[in-house]
Amino acid sequence: MASRPPPRFVVRPHDAAGQRRRVLWLGAAWLLSLLLVAVIVGTAVRRTTPAAKEQRQLKALTKENDDLKQQVANLQRAGQVGDIATKSLRQTLAEREEEISGLRADLGFYSRLTGGDAQREGLKVQEVRLQPVANSHAWNITISLTQNAKRGEDVTGTATISVEGLQGDKVVRLDWPALGDSAQSAGMPFRFKYFQQLHGTIVLPANFRPTRLLIQGQPAGDEAVSRTVTWSDALSGHLTPTQGEQDAQP
Repeated sequence: MASRPPPRFVVRPHDAAGQRRRVLWLGAAWLLSLLLVAVIVGTAVRRTTPAAKEQRQLKALTKENDDLKQQVANLQRAGQVGDIATKSLRQTLAEREEEISGLRADLGFYSRLTGGDAQREGLKVQEVRLQPVANSHAWNITISLTQNAKRGEDVTGTATISVEGLQGDKVVRLDWPALGDSAQSAGMPFRFKYFQQLHGTIVLPANFRPTRLLIQGQPAGDEAVSRTVTWSDALSGHLTPTQGEQDAQP
């Protein structure tokens, strides 16, 4: 039996429901694409509006301002730490300088006292110290006198003080009779072999501004010795060493 050739045309039933579904899907996709385009365009428009630009600039400036504030705070803390360290160092240096000054003064004193290689040196004003008397124009003064131990004999005499300063617009010198105790009008007496401290009180006029002191020692039977000391040095007790003391310093 001979085979039948395949038909040239095939008749299929029409699927109206499926076609509608495809149309619906295509419509939904189109609407979704329109919505997506609208969102993108709206976002772009918002980003390019002046308000959006100002908002972004404000955020950037706010962040930069916060960063600068933090940097300033860090620098301030670093500066405070540096100031504290500097003050501590300066205080330490001042203490060391004061200690060295005191040691040098002691060295000069004992070098002077023991004589070293010197030959029979005489009377010397070694130290002068001032201390104010509270609620008055009076000042307590301490004078240290020395002589070389090689002399081997007592030295006697008197010491007087003069004060130079400003009274109004004039330079004035107040001598011992105008400053000291009337009972010691001739001066403060001394007698020693090695060293002695003299203590006295002087009174200055209310409108007098002292600048320096002149201490004079008059040993019996010998020439007078004197030393000029600034008022500030006498207050601090740090006197400039004499030549003999400088030679004794390291």
